[in-house]
Amino acid sequence: MMRSLTYGLRAWRSKPLAVTLVLGTVAALPARAETVHILALGDSLTQGYGLAQGEGFVPQMQAWLAERGHDVALVNGGVSGDTTAGGLSRVEWSLTPEIDGMIVALGGNDLLRGLPPETARANLDGILEVAEAQEIEVLLVGMSAPGNYGADYKAAFDAIYPELAEQYDTLYFPDFFRGLVPEGGTPQDAAGMMQGDGIHPNADGVALIVDAMGPSVEDLISRVQSGD
Repeated sequence: MMRSLTYGLRAWRSKPLAVTLVLGTVAALPARAETVHILALGDSLTQGYGLAQGEGFVPQMQAWLAERGHDVALVNGGVSGDTTAGGLSRVEWSLTPEIDGMIVALGGNDLLRGLPPETARANLDGILEVAEAQEIEVLLVGMSAPGNYGADYKAAFDAIYPELAEQYDTLYFPDFFRGLVPEGGTPQDAAGMMQGDGIHPNADGVALIVDAMGPSVEDLISRVQSGD
């Protein structure tokens, strides 16, 4: 009886130490990083027009980032045919509470329609203004105007992206087609990397685009995490 009582007292006295050791171990464990949620706001190039599931820009970029150890959820906010005006009209409700960062890749359809550069600028400015108000980090992806609209049009349109990126202190990637199209060229120059329409990249073309843009998306992730 005395032996049992003595053992019980010893066990009871050891509990505070055991609890302290367990709590200390838990406190020493590194905190698990939360998933970074990024909205890709764009048009058919973002949406994955003409491609099988898993071959578009968003799933390929998601896979590229995962291979490099990033815990990221990339949300496909691409709408085929969307102009910068369309992006502006939906950006506010697209930035749901869990979104931490945004890739803005719009302007291609403005170019296809020959819309005024000042209109595209105003729309993109509005999108970045919404992002700034909601404290959303942004990677702004540029689009290069073709030469057939004239030198003045091209100069005005091409200047939109770097100037707005500087104004809003966003990250900036010069051209969606960088890595796929030769410098100064057009999507039509990327032989074998485009779909039949000559406008949208095929799966291999998207892979090259992702390889080129991926490091800039990593910079976006770093900005989001450094602001936590």
